[in-house]
Amino acid sequence: MFIYVTWSNYLTFTFFLCYFLDFTSAFVSLSVIEELQHLTNSLPNSVEVQCIDETHSALGNCIACNDHIALIHPSLDKDTEEMIADVLGVEVLRHTIAGNVLVGSYCSLSNKRVLVHPRTSIEDLNELDILLHLPIAAGTVYRGSNVIAAGLTVNDWTTFCGSDTTTTELAVIDTVFGLRDAQPSAIGNYICEFCGLCCMFF
Repeated sequence: MFIYVTWSNYLTFTFFLCYFLDFTSAFVSLSVIEELQHLTNSLPNSVEVQCIDETHSALGNCIACNDHIALIHPSLDKDTEEMIADVLGVEVLRHTIAGNVLVGSYCSLSNKRVLVHPRTSIEDLNELDILLHLPIAAGTVYRGSNVIAAGLTVNDWTTFCGSDTTTTELAVIDTVFGLRDAQPSAIGNYICEFCGLCCMFF
């Protein structure tokens, strides 16, 4: 069973559960139902929990979204696409990032801006700009990693990034997402002692 979490600017969460259909025993089916019920009971009522029957197991690698739009792996099932649109309340677009189908790995987006794989072509950047209606920049995290979402998660007012992310990368992230001018709403303003930017490390 796999969990996909989205973190909106209002600190509400949406959980997607994904499991392999190959497991057909009553025990596995029961454990999925029990786990789904446990998550539902453990989370606030504002959190919607849905189960997805999808052959792609790591949904976090297959989906990149903000509060308005979701980019998804081009080969996700139509039912999965419809559930993402319904549960998250977003427009869903099938796309790739720099030729990679794992859009959730190779980009990170807020409601204001997008950071993508450094080898994204100018044509792809222009196409994404038209689709998303957001400013887009290419960059890296975690000392040159092009797997953006593996080392960075962001919303409109803060970011969490890997502790090996360099000062230069942090400056690019700060500039791309406009974090210096962001107004945090849910937690106090946190300024990193290391670089002076509005960021947090994990």
